[in-house]
Amino acid sequence: MRNSISLNQDWTFFGPQGTPEHIDLPHTWNASDGQDGGNDYWRGTCIYKKTFSMPEFDPNTQTVYLEFRGVNASADVELNGKTVVHHDGGYSTFRVEIADMLTKENQMTVRVDNSVNDRVYPQKADFTFYGGIYRDVLILVVNKCHFDLDHFGGPGLQITPTVKGTSGMVQVKSWTNTEDGQVQILLNDAAGKTVAEGTGTDTTLEIPQVHLWDGIKDPYLYTAVLRLTKDGEVLDEISSRFGVRTFEADPKKGFFLNGRPYPLHGVSRHQDRKGLGNALTREHHDEDMALIREIGANTIRLAHYQHDQYFYDLCDQYGMIVWAEIPYISEHMPNGRENTISQMKELIIQNYNHPSIITWGLSNEITISTKDKKDMMDNHRVLNDLCHSMDATRPTSLACYAVCGPFNPVAHISDLVSWNLYLGWYVPGLFLNDLWISFFHKVYPKRCLGYSEYGCEGMPNLHSSKPRRGDHTEEYQAIYHEFMLRCFKRHPYMWSTHVWNMFDFAADARDQGGEPGMNHKGLVTFDRQLKKDSFYVYKAYWSEEPFVHLCGRRYADRTEAVTTVKVYSNLNEVSLYCDGKLLETQQGEKVFTFKVPLNGQVKLEVKAGECHDAMTLRHVEKPNPAYKLKKKNSSSANWV
Repeated sequence: MRNSISLNQDWTFFGPQGTPEHIDLPHTWNASDGQDGGNDYWRGTCIYKKTFSMPEFDPNTQTVYLEFRGVNASADVELNGKTVVHHDGGYSTFRVEIADMLTKENQMTVRVDNSVNDRVYPQKADFTFYGGIYRDVLILVVNKCHFDLDHFGGPGLQITPTVKGTSGMVQVKSWTNTEDGQVQILLNDAAGKTVAEGTGTDTTLEIPQVHLWDGIKDPYLYTAVLRLTKDGEVLDEISSRFGVRTFEADPKKGFFLNGRPYPLHGVSRHQDRKGLGNALTREHHDEDMALIREIGANTIRLAHYQHDQYFYDLCDQYGMIVWAEIPYISEHMPNGRENTISQMKELIIQNYNHPSIITWGLSNEITISTKDKKDMMDNHRVLNDLCHSMDATRPTSLACYAVCGPFNPVAHISDLVSWNLYLGWYVPGLFLNDLWISFFHKVYPKRCLGYSEYGCEGMPNLHSSKPRRGDHTEEYQAIYHEFMLRCFKRHPYMWSTHVWNMFDFAADARDQGGEPGMNHKGLVTFDRQLKKDSFYVYKAYWSEEPFVHLCGRRYADRTEAVTTVKVYSNLNEVSLYCDGKLLETQQGEKVFTFKVPLNGQVKLEVKAGECHDAMTLRHVEKPNPAYKLKKKNSSSANWV
């Protein structure tokens, strides 16, 4: 049977200066300089070294693999002075067999390179490309006869469920490195009871009265257990959770899950954190999922690369509909074509069994600075055909740049299309969103349309009683998202909408428009410690958990004699109290607006059903300078 051994502890890291440092994994060398602006974070080759003892195994019957789950962006691995593997692509799993190279004590060297080049994606994008071994490293001890471990980091198992009447028809394909032995298959329900069984490397089994994986309300999961046996002995065993569901996107009616309308409304997610970069633990992933679930999202665009397998597992477990994509982004590189193909193969092979994933993303904003359009178009056709050949059950998708017009041929390659549009933020006029959506739908009524990105910068320490586009205030961010939620209700045929972004994230190339090195379009701050007011407007629209929220608590000092106070709630009646006295009760939906007299300091409390919230405001003669923007020129604003 398999034995997995963690190698995360006790590494020696040689950073940009070549000075040795004792570290544990996960790790990145850009946790600080990749988040402070200037586009000057270290990009180059750093070295990781580790000494480890030979694991216990029988060389006559067993073999040993090294498994790396994420090294950004290129890795060269040496073991005892010999090269064992090279890998290009910073977001996927890769393995190498090492049994014949092991000695009693072993010295491993990993050269990790995140330098600028024209071969490995991503190279140009609005996020930091952290270098390092930022996910787990493992030793796997397995029988010499085992399920495949050598094909693009995959599990050696592919599960394709379909629905036939009330039954689930589950095709189970597996690959082994031997022609001897037999593959036994067990399909177990969530309680562990076997509901179907069979044998073979390509077998379809029936689950009578199948329990469907049904989104966030009922994400029911089965488990497939496969055993490779010979003469009654189990040589290897693998398993994978899976869900049985149907889905489709209709250009006139939107998204359907299991035959019923299921409007997709959710967020995009980057995987980095303040002070950590991409070196996240499972606890960090759990916290991200909890925050996404709190607002009531039912879909996540996992941008702009392959995320940790653990997070895909969480999406399966909690019923999130997932858009998975590769980092083919911003600029087509003719020398990077093979890398787009290998990263797409890894994405699909490693993630095929996740019921949460419903589309493979070909690229993001690829027309921003691409010069060789013919080669770019051909690359997309190759990727589109590759996805269809590897997975006939899922459509392809593509996220178009704002100035990539509706008639641009790149917008018509994939099965589904969505746009990254910031009308009302980078471009004046929130109403333009309605015009643009309606125009595309009229011109292409048979084309499924979505919004893959939309958003607005909002900084929790910047405030205004007269918020405006471009001011980076928490108030304008909230106004922007209020409008977008109403807008999408007017266009129910959209197949999906994804907020950019759930969390603030590092973009070290950014020097202007807020805090250097950061993109502040998140609904939650980079450290996950503060939920902006815009977080709660989404919770009001999407969540069924009763709540009420007073907006503007960080804008405590105000100069006006009568100020406007907004309340977000998913309850239909809210009452506002000022210094303990009822000011007003309102009936309505989602957003409630009150006029509050300010005379000195006042304590406000809002009640809705059993829910309540409170804050304090103060009348001042001069505005707090922390709420102001200092203009440097006509097109930028810096944080003070």
